[in-house]
Amino acid sequence: MVLVRLLGKEKRKLKQERKMAKAFFERNGGPILEKVNKIKLFKKEELNSILKNRHSLGEGGFGEVYKGVLLGDDSQPQPVAVKRPKKVNLADHQFANEIIIQSRVLHKNIVKLIGCCLEVDVPFLVYEFVTKGSLDDILHGRNKMSLNFIQRLQIAAQSAKGLAYLHSEIAEPIQHGDIKPGNILLNDDLMPKISDFGISKLITKDKRYATTVIGDVSYVDPVYLQTGKLTNKSDVYSFGVVLLELITRKSASDPGNGNLIGKFHDAYVNKRVIEFVDPEIAVEGNIQLLHRLSEVIKQCLDLDVDQRPEMIVIEDYLRDMLKVAQATKTV
Repeated sequence: MVLVRLLGKEKRKLKQERKMAKAFFERNGGPILEKVNKIKLFKKEELNSILKNRHSLGEGGFGEVYKGVLLGDDSQPQPVAVKRPKKVNLADHQFANEIIIQSRVLHKNIVKLIGCCLEVDVPFLVYEFVTKGSLDDILHGRNKMSLNFIQRLQIAAQSAKGLAYLHSEIAEPIQHGDIKPGNILLNDDLMPKISDFGISKLITKDKRYATTVIGDVSYVDPVYLQTGKLTNKSDVYSFGVVLLELITRKSASDPGNGNLIGKFHDAYVNKRVIEFVDPEIAVEGNIQLLHRLSEVIKQCLDLDVDQRPEMIVIEDYLRDMLKVAQATKTV
């Protein structure tokens, strides 16, 4: 009799869980996303093992990310990163619309969105897994490694290419809003992939104003902080800080480095930028290109938004510098 009651209780519990999963699925835009071929909709059970193992890749302002393995379309094991956002915008199908936009973003320098799970209160997102971790880890953290000047220029140029694609080459341009080394991932070949864009922005689609500015203030455009208006030039400013970290190997968010941007401006005005550069790359063969790169950084960090170049122009600058560096075999 006790066993019968227990079985009945478990059956009712399972039925209730299925009912809730269905309600979440519909509320999170499932009927809309079912029709999108490029997005895979995962069952909650498919992700349970990943979430229970809690192999965390890190936690930021937008949520926590876990590493795991799922079966791909070819039925072969595929490493993935599962993101559990802290919050998403579910009003007026905004989440579903953002997922559809992300599904159309296909670029080698952008982390690919594989799919999502809608059977939970806050939907999970499933991305391709990028092996080397973040540029922040490579420059400052647990995966710190030596980088020559050409490698740094390659990372910069290809990151700029990914951002230029988001700004200029898709039907509905995307402003990232939180560009920083922690959101630039690298594969085994040190190819960068921009992550954490799209649904991470709590911004109205029509006016692009944020009621709350999100992101690491060490990298956020001061104009964006003051106005709440996110533009392409907001990303340009943040990218300038990334370039500054690439040449100095100092973190803008590390209190021990003081005001990194202020120190750069002082060094630039007093023509002492080379003294400010990471000694690993501040060598004779790189001096001319480092001066050119510091000029690009200064333009990106200009407080006059109109003086900042577009990402597509920055990409051209960096690609040209990379060609020169490769031709002269700088170190």
